[in-house]
Amino acid sequence: MASFENSRIVIAGGSSGIGLATAALLTAENAHVTITGRSAERLQEAAQSVPVAGTAALDGNDRPALDHFFAAQGNIDHLVIALSGAKGAGMFKDLSLDDLRAGFEGKFWPQLQTLQAALPYMRSGGSITLITAISAVAKSPGTAGLAAINGSLEAMVPGLAKELQPLRINAVSPGVVDTPWWNFLPADAKADTFKAYATQLPTGKVAAATDIAEAVLFLMRNSNTTGTILRSDGGFSL
Repeated sequence: MASFENSRIVIAGGSSGIGLATAALLTAENAHVTITGRSAERLQEAAQSVPVAGTAALDGNDRPALDHFFAAQGNIDHLVIALSGAKGAGMFKDLSLDDLRAGFEGKFWPQLQTLQAALPYMRSGGSITLITAISAVAKSPGTAGLAAINGSLEAMVPGLAKELQPLRINAVSPGVVDTPWWNFLPADAKADTFKAYATQLPTGKVAAATDIAEAVLFLMRNSNTTGTILRSDGGFSL
């Protein structure tokens, strides 16, 4: 089994949720992990809970700042891009297209900006893993906007795998995960929502961030996997 010991890894969007859970698993394997996020305060809190090697407050839409950051990092073995926004959901007849545009600005473009800025510094035998979402294929009412955002990212992965070879690129597509993304709901409403999802999912539970992080590590570790969208959704897409 491939080791991450002393590997240089950047996790964009690593201050909470799936990104932070991934950082925790990698630091446990003695990887050299740097996490980024928009909030310096949240990064500081994250670094208190997970012994990462470094943090950087970055806006994924600020290309000059991204270029400067990656130039300072030097060679990178693995890149995980867990950047996400909170807009784009809702029934299409009522969906504000400005909100959908903001959804792309919060996830699609920051992920691509980060990926493009990092490419000159990626080790050729390394890996890139994007975090998308099951909304890309769920076909559920109210998710057409989210499908556009996440489906656009997923559509690029196979072509990029051919273009960037031997650098590998994959994506993990989570379903319902207990992360701060859901904090737009009051606590009681979130608990009721998770309970309802748990009764519908074949796994019988809402995922923890660590469940998705384990899928990320599989794709990072497996040198025979590229151009793949790994659904870690508890059976949501079924």
